Parts: sequence; C-alpha cells; structure tokens
Amino acid sequence: MIDKPPGCTSHDVVARCRRIFAQKRVGHAGTLDPDATGVLVVGLGQATRLLQFLSGLAKRYTGEVVLGVTTTTLDSAGDVTGTWDMHGVTVDEARAAAATLTGQISQVPPMVSALKVGGRRLHELARAGIEVERAPRSVTVTRFDVGLAGLAGAGAAGLAGAGAASGQGPVLAIDVECSPGTYIRTLAADLGTALGGGAHLRNLRRLAVGNFTVAEAVTLETLEAVGEPGKLLISPADALARAGLGRAVADRELAGAVAHGKVLPVASVHAAGATGSGPWAVVTEDGVLLAVYQSHGKDQAKPAAVLAPQ
Repeated sequence: MIDKPPGCTSHDVVARCRRIFAQKRVGHAGTLDPDATGVLVVGLGQATRLLQFLSGLAKRYTGEVVLGVTTTTLDSAGDVTGTWDMHGVTVDEARAAAATLTGQISQVPPMVSALKVGGRRLHELARAGIEVERAPRSVTVTRFDVGLAGLAGAGAAGLAGAGAASGQGPVLAIDVECSPGTYIRTLAADLGTALGGGAHLRNLRRLAVGNFTVAEAVTLETLEAVGEPGKLLISPADALARAGLGRAVADRELAGAVAHGKVLPVASVHAAGATGSGPWAVVTEDGVLLAVYQSHGKDQAKPAAVLAPQ
C-alpha cells in the first residue's frame, strides 16, 4: 500500500514502483486524483491479476468543502465559475443537506474523471475543451459526516468568517464512507447546490480501501530508502483475506489440480475449508496463494487467476 503524495497521478506512482521493485507488471486498484493523497493499493507482477478482487471494496475519505465557490474541475485545481455568499449557512444545515446525499444516490461523473466515454477518458476530453453527456450512475454513501473545518464542536453555530480572509467562503470538514465509483468532488458540488449555492472540494485524502488503511501505507520515499523494499509488501494471500475472500487450504491432490487450472466441484473447495459462493482463494498448507476460483455453472468452480509457482 502506498500513501500517495499530492501532485502526481496514480500512473506516476505505478511508474516509480516499477523502478523501485524492478518489476515490469505493476497496477493499482482504484485511481486517486493528482491532488489527492492517501491509500493506493498497488500490485506487483502476478499479483496485478488479483487487483480485480479489490476493486469492489468500500472507500473512506476525508476532505474539505469550500462553500460559495464553484470551479471547472469541482476542486481547488480548477478555474472559478461562480460565487455565492454562503456565510450564513450553519453546520446543522450542512449536516441536514449531507443526509439527503446519504444512502443510494445518483451521481453524474465529472468531466475530469478517468471514466471512458466512446473509448476516451473524460479528463482527456476535458483538456481538449470537449464536454460530453454523461449518464448518471448509482452509488452508495454509507456515511457523510460534516463539521466545521478546524473548529471542533461548532454545533449549530454559523460558519460566518470561516475562510473569509481568503475570499473562498466557509469551509466544511467532511468524512465519507462510500461504494467504489463514488466521486467525492461531485458529492462536494452537490452539497453546495443542496445548500442553495455552490461548492468545491479541496484536500481530499483516502484513508482506507476496505481493510487497507493509510496507517499501514508507506510513502514512495520510504520504499526508495529501504534496502529491501520487498519486506514491506503484503502477501497475495493476506491481501485477498483482507478483501474478504473465502480461503480453501489445498492438500497435495487438490493443489495439483489447481496448478493445472482444472474446473473443480464446489464441494471440493468447501471441503478444503472455503465457505460461501466465492470467489475463493486457494492456498497451500503453508499459506501460499495458488489461485482464485469462482463459481461456474451448477455446483462447479473455475479458476479466475492461477499463479505460477514462485
């Protein structure tokens, strides 16, 4: 896990990891905006094939919503497109508005996102000055906490004066837990609209991807400084366990079948200790990941990814 710094893309992080670990195949599970910081789960070598099983994990973010100012990018990197006097907004009003943006909601992806439309990423089109129609997407916001940035226990006190010296308007601190695919900058903009004006996002930080937390993440500088960066890696089997995959412990016979990518009866996977409907991580008795299997047809399991022996 990398604690991504501001000012670089997720692709930049991947490129640096290639150099640090001398790996050609490197990928990540979930893009972070260039100005955002925090957890970026990176996979190396064969483990890049396992990132698909981490893409559905819930996310947690913190950030700040600047009320009264909208921008072209919905965050502080964009040009100002509108201003409102929102200094009379209270924290209680902001929390009530946030409640309307909690649960299953519909979002229009921003033009600066990495989503592809017609084979091109939206942010590439935006840089070319092209705006296209984007279909709303359903996402789930399980928690949307709002407070006054920098002032604990403000309660229902007015936000007048917060950030006023900079001319940006009141600033709210937010803490969000959400489904993958949720755009926090869009959530910030929608919060501003719900409060009768506009808003943009700044200082976005991803605290967690599922059970992968920023407290355990390491910086790129740390990886470059240590003599053996490989010692800081999480094993593929442990990563899948954190992602909630069931685990089957294979004996010699089952391990042989798995190594050859054979379709198996689900009963044999369950007999090896796995539960549920999959996908399942199949490991050796020593805990080394052999493959990931998933349900296939009636009462069968097929390999979704088989790892070559190390």
